[in-house]
Amino acid sequence: MTIKEELKGKNIIIPDNPVSNFLFNNTRSGLLWLVIRLYLGYAWLIAGWKKVTNEKWVGSEAGAGLTGFVKGAIGKAEEGKDVTGWYASFLENAVLPNAKLFSYVVAFGEVLVGLGLILGLLTGIAAFFGAFMNASFLFAGTLSTNPLLFILATWIVLGWKVAGWYGLDRWALPLLGTPWNRKKSSDSSISG
Repeated sequence: MTIKEELKGKNIIIPDNPVSNFLFNNTRSGLLWLVIRLYLGYAWLIAGWKKVTNEKWVGSEAGAGLTGFVKGAIGKAEEGKDVTGWYASFLENAVLPNAKLFSYVVAFGEVLVGLGLILGLLTGIAAFFGAFMNASFLFAGTLSTNPLLFILATWIVLGWKVAGWYGLDRWALPLLGTPWNRKKSSDSSISG
């Protein structure tokens, strides 16, 4: 008998190693996640607040700050440094013509990610969008703290079940549930 035949029809569960189980499933790891969350949340909130209060990002000159950033990234791509051609093309054809809209999205997105992480509310979602923005900045050739923030945000996404334990997720997650574990209504069929 082959392994394929032996495994056919069986649910095999491979247990987590003790470290992963502690970090991603045990609420006692919540204090570690709290420290990481507060660090990340503060970084995002400060970055976003600087943009929200800057006229070149949000206000009468909205889009000017982002336009400068995007043109710098496109210039790096033309020099063959740090920015790939496909991303430069995206920036030139999608972001630059809509710089004002993207400027507001980035500024308020950073504030919302920061608040979500600090408050521990929808922590995994906030961390996901933070990591998404970090990846976007990395693709645009900006290093700074983005690699570290990306790694920490990715870890929080993995630990979403317990990362917000010392925060509002402790109450919000049980109330909201998860889309993959919702019970179907007993009145799902309508007779008529």
